[in-house]
Amino acid sequence: MSDMIRVVTCLLSVSVFLGAQSWMDQAKTIQNQVHQLRSLPDDERAKVTKQLAMQIRQLPSAAPKAGLADELANLATEGDFGRDTLQAVTTTLAQALAEQPGGPDSYLALARLARYEHMQISLDNPQLKTAMAQLEDDDRARQRADFTLTDLSGKNWNLKNLSGKIVLVNFWATWCPPCRKEMPDLDTLYQRFKERGLVVLAISDEDAGTVKPFIADHHVGYPVLLDPGRKVNDLFRVQGIPKSFLYDRKGNLVAQAIDMRTQAQFLEMLRHAGLN
Repeated sequence: MSDMIRVVTCLLSVSVFLGAQSWMDQAKTIQNQVHQLRSLPDDERAKVTKQLAMQIRQLPSAAPKAGLADELANLATEGDFGRDTLQAVTTTLAQALAEQPGGPDSYLALARLARYEHMQISLDNPQLKTAMAQLEDDDRARQRADFTLTDLSGKNWNLKNLSGKIVLVNFWATWCPPCRKEMPDLDTLYQRFKERGLVVLAISDEDAGTVKPFIADHHVGYPVLLDPGRKVNDLFRVQGIPKSFLYDRKGNLVAQAIDMRTQAQFLEMLRHAGLN
C-alpha cells in the first residue's frame, strides 16, 4: 500500500470516528434532556418534547433512535401536551422502527399510541401487528376481570357487584410522580360525580404502612384498595403506572388511560360512560 493510500485511509477512518462520536454526543445530550422533562413546567415541557422528537429524527440510522423515541413516548403521555406534540413523538418512533427494528417494548409503545391515544402511524410490519394483537387481548382480559380487595378502612370492594355504578379503576403507587400529580384532579371529579354514581377504586400494590400516611397527608377522599401480592395488577396486565380503566353502568370497559391524565382528560373519559 502506498503512503498516499495509507494517508487517505487514515483520514477516512478519523472522519468516520469523529462522525460517530458526534452523533453519540448528540444522542447523549438528547437522552439527558428526556430525563429532565419532568422538571419542566407543562407548557415548556410540551415545546421541548416536540423539539426532542425532531432532533431524534435527524440522527443517523446507526444511532439508537428507537430507544430514545421509546423513552420520549413513555413521558409524552404523562398528561396533555397537545396532540401535535404527541403525534410528533409517535411519528418519530414509527420512523425509527422503520429504519432499525427494535425490541417488543418499542412496538408496544407505538401500538399503545395508536390504540389508546388515537395517533396516526404509517408503519406496517409483523412486530407491530403482534403488539396490536396483544393489546386487544389485554383489553378482553380487563373486560372479563373481577376482583375483591379491601380498602384502608377495612371495607371490601367487588368490581362486578358495582353494576349500576360508573367505576374508574386506577392503579397507582406512592413513589410514582405522575400518579401523585393526577390524584388531586381525580379526587375533584370523584367529589363532583359520586352522587351521580361514580366510584373510584385506587389500587396500590404497596402495604398499608406505606399507603395510609400518604393518603392522610394528601386528603384523598375516594377508596384506596391494597393489592400487596399484585394479583389484581396482574389480572389487569398492568406494568407501568398510573393506569386507569373506566366501566359504565353495565360493566362495559368504555375508556382507559395508559398514563397520567389531567382533569380535562379524565372528564373526556367519563363522557364515554355518560357523565359530563
